[in-house]
Amino acid sequence: MRKTVIVLFLINVCVVAAWSQHGKIIGTVKDMDGNPQEDVTVTIVSVKSAEKRIEVKTNEQGKFTQIGLWPDYYHVTFKKKGFMPVSREVRVSIASPTEMEVTLDTAQNMVERNLSAADKLFLKGNRLYAEQKYDQAIQAYNEALELSQSQWGYYFNLGLALKKSDKKEEAMAAFKKAVEMNPESYSINKELGQLLAQQDNYEEAKKYYEKAAEISADDPDAFYNLGVCLTNLGDQEGALTAFLKTVDLKKDYADAYYQLGTLYINQNNVEEAIKNLEKFLELAPEHEKAPVSKQLLDYLKK
Repeated sequence: MRKTVIVLFLINVCVVAAWSQHGKIIGTVKDMDGNPQEDVTVTIVSVKSAEKRIEVKTNEQGKFTQIGLWPDYYHVTFKKKGFMPVSREVRVSIASPTEMEVTLDTAQNMVERNLSAADKLFLKGNRLYAEQKYDQAIQAYNEALELSQSQWGYYFNLGLALKKSDKKEEAMAAFKKAVEMNPESYSINKELGQLLAQQDNYEEAKKYYEKAAEISADDPDAFYNLGVCLTNLGDQEGALTAFLKTVDLKKDYADAYYQLGTLYINQNNVEEAIKNLEKFLELAPEHEKAPVSKQLLDYLKK
């Protein structure tokens, strides 16, 4: 009997440990007069994978909770008949719940029908994108935009599909439209920064990378991207600060240690250069830059 109790206890501990690695979203939905809205459909879609789609409903207090979410960025859409849909981008982490407060405004029936049709085309585009049918996804997103130009997510996902189809100029135009509508989106600013950097337009890319790092101040990737951009602009001090922030947020960020090592070489700080290049090799001994790092260390230690 005691063995059974112990086994059950261990199972419960494992379950708790597993769920502790997930995050959750909690929120409240009201109308323009501050009245809680029951039975609002809340759709949660992962930015990285459109196939990860969850739907929940608000209760009579207008509240909803969704647990068990992997740390990631999510598009969250709120819909209820008679109201304009609302879309937000949020970041979910395991550190604390992601809290949302949303206000719905009323809509005319004709607009609502158009938006519903547009949403169907948008979801069709997401499905085609997940199937890597990018040209067909582009067509679906464009058809959705013909019915409604009020959703930033339509432009953002169109930009992603255009990027996958190597239509970079069109993708940039779509992302810029999206960021006009939602300037506080980490994902849009990051995508714009990357496209501009690929075109060697680091000065303009810097603006979007800085905004991404401001929005997501605990994301090491945001600071690493900014650091690379600043390095290409010749701003060594700014790049050094960005890479130091990267490794402060993520102690095993190998590429950041390599960047730090090369920056310290440029500053004739041999001790710090050696320390960071050795850390890089410790973390990533098979990295493509490992041979160069070894050569630099041999030179520095002479």
